[in-house]
Amino acid sequence: MNSYGTQVRQRALTLLRDGMSNADVARGLKVPVGTISYWKHLDRAKRGECPGAHDPKCPRCDGRELDESAYSYLLGLYLGDGHISQYAGHRVPNLMITCADSWPGLMNDCEQAMRAVFPGNSVCRVRKTGCHNVKVYSKHLHCLFPQHGPGKKHERRITLKPWQQRIVDAHPWEFIRGLIHSDGCRVINWTTRLVAGERKRYDYPRYFFANKSDDIRKLFADTLDKVGVEWTTLARGSDPFNISVARKASVALLDLHVGPKH
Repeated sequence: MNSYGTQVRQRALTLLRDGMSNADVARGLKVPVGTISYWKHLDRAKRGECPGAHDPKCPRCDGRELDESAYSYLLGLYLGDGHISQYAGHRVPNLMITCADSWPGLMNDCEQAMRAVFPGNSVCRVRKTGCHNVKVYSKHLHCLFPQHGPGKKHERRITLKPWQQRIVDAHPWEFIRGLIHSDGCRVINWTTRLVAGERKRYDYPRYFFANKSDDIRKLFADTLDKVGVEWTTLARGSDPFNISVARKASVALLDLHVGPKH
């Protein structure tokens, strides 16, 4: 990833403060628009002007309406590849989902879900090597994602609150889709069969979900059970970190509701 000096960054902030759009600044300075958006976010937060500093109402604290379908998907993404952090000097924490550049459609879905769950907050993309971090700042992240805590997810207890479980029960496919988009994949396996005395190759699709957290794998498996998807656990060595879906009818259900990453 390219690095930019203080002079370039300060010039960008000056232009942004003068009212120039992110896209125009990016074109003029030959800096990615995601980087410009990130600099603007940091600058506004430092000056107390970040949208998160004057957060819109929270579904948990104030009873604001929540897009539950988008939330169920975003929750799945968070449990897989997301985390909440707060930089030194920031008054507002941020939720960050890391999305590979190989799957631009997934990245768009992630950003769309963030905007639906946090309609009054700014969402930005920060470019990294081979990926982008999709981010949103809000004072109410801990309200909506109470699973946040110190340490790695697989080293602490992860359970859903009753209100979260109700949402997942109402929107199970969105939750499954978020988990697969974060820590899962659809692959083509193959085997051989004897057909009329001749051995022929047979290809078949299969879904995998891998996560070190026993609790997160159980949330995934329990939700699969509720929608009628059959699954098995595959142990690599002595670690049962992989859940596999290979039966034809179950794969067809996942193809219908999830599909390959794109």
